Amino acid sequence: QRFHLEMFVAVCFVVSMLFCGIDTAGRYEPNWKSIDSRPLPEWYDQAKFGIFIHWGVFSVPSFGSEWFWWFWEKEKVKPYVEFMQKNYPPDFKYQDFAPQFTAEFFDAKEWTEILASSGAKYVVLTTKHHEGFTLWGSKNSWNWNAVDVGPKRDLVDEVVTAVRAKGDLRVGLYHSLFEWFNPLYKTDAANVFTTNYFPTLKTLPELYELVLKYKPEVLWSDGDGDAPDTYWNSTGFLAWLYNDSPVRDTVVTNDRWGYGSICAHGGYYTCSDRYLPGHLLKHKWENCMTIDKRSWGYRRNAPLSDYLTIEQLIATLVETVSLGGNLLMNIGPTHDGRIAPIYEERLRQMGSWLKVNGEAIFNTTAWRAQNDSVTPDLWYTFSPQGKSIFAVLLDWPVNGSVVLSEPVVTQGQTQLKVELLGHGSVRWGPLKPHGLQVLLPQLSFRQMPCQWAWTLKLTGAT
Repeated sequence: QRFHLEMFVAVCFVVSMLFCGIDTAGRYEPNWKSIDSRPLPEWYDQAKFGIFIHWGVFSVPSFGSEWFWWFWEKEKVKPYVEFMQKNYPPDFKYQDFAPQFTAEFFDAKEWTEILASSGAKYVVLTTKHHEGFTLWGSKNSWNWNAVDVGPKRDLVDEVVTAVRAKGDLRVGLYHSLFEWFNPLYKTDAANVFTTNYFPTLKTLPELYELVLKYKPEVLWSDGDGDAPDTYWNSTGFLAWLYNDSPVRDTVVTNDRWGYGSICAHGGYYTCSDRYLPGHLLKHKWENCMTIDKRSWGYRRNAPLSDYLTIEQLIATLVETVSLGGNLLMNIGPTHDGRIAPIYEERLRQMGSWLKVNGEAIFNTTAWRAQNDSVTPDLWYTFSPQGKSIFAVLLDWPVNGSVVLSEPVVTQGQTQLKVELLGHGSVRWGPLKPHGLQVLLPQLSFRQMPCQWAWTLKLTGAT
């Protein structure tokens, strides 16, 4: 009863603010100019690395991609149609997959241990994709949710509870604004979004419920269905989120709140999937990408070559952070609730690398130079607290020395200290007009501080 009262109060507040002229002095108003003026909570910029989880009914066929329903029924893409013809009876419907989404091996505590082993600082769970199936018992998704059918468990609550119990991981929730085949949405779309039955009766109640019940610190909105933000009442909801929600001081949001808002409005920009701009942006951004190059959801038919190697993942993390972004790296669990070994291995490998090199990633900022102008595959970050420059080498030089052309020694070369993280001090020599040459130690494979990408820490240079 208290939960429903809180939801009622939240909805009433937004309505009154929009239509009754409540004084909003000192508060965020329901327009993009005001919403975009909110400072990004500091924790997010310092976190740098999160894990995305795409899990839903699409995990049952686990073929092609998480867009299985759309490609099979709407676009009738040949491989999807043939897959269904060969493996399922003619009268089989997508909804018939839901009871097979069983999650019998799902253990939220086990998941959390694996996720935390990656070194990530936040986790973003897909609570509802474009198929509309909610991983919690949403009363606005009757008989199309994980409590009514399939696992018959509140999977969102189990993940949120386990992640929060870990203590050093923050909770994020993904939510799709639209649903491909929802009759209410199809009605609004047919009316060219001059009606708003779907956001009023489905999307907005779900968003309020997610915030009030689970209190996420990342709210990852997606999928506008080509409808404008005014149709979704995005600024009205965000004004409530930033002013009066239980996470108003810490919550972070992205930029997918309606047609035209991506890469233009919101807490941080995503701009596109797998976004790497190649240069610094004035606005905080995130690179959401997936270990399986072809799908966000689990695929039973994925060959090993479709999974990014640990070297590629580390290179993506380093470049993303050097350019001022956060990396949100996706995994797709199985329908029965397992994190497949290939995903677990990549997560643990990232964690082992970050144990040695995390100082160059977490709590850093972009430096004046992002990558080296002479040495390829060398990326810089900067620690304001330690006043240290970090140079991450993606390749170990064959001749045992590396040129860093960008740093300038300002206090005399005796003041400059160069360390190889995980090893210790290393020798170096100055170059003219600036820069230095670092002599790396001769180490056997077992003596190397890590197996992929190595970090030099410079203290006393600018």
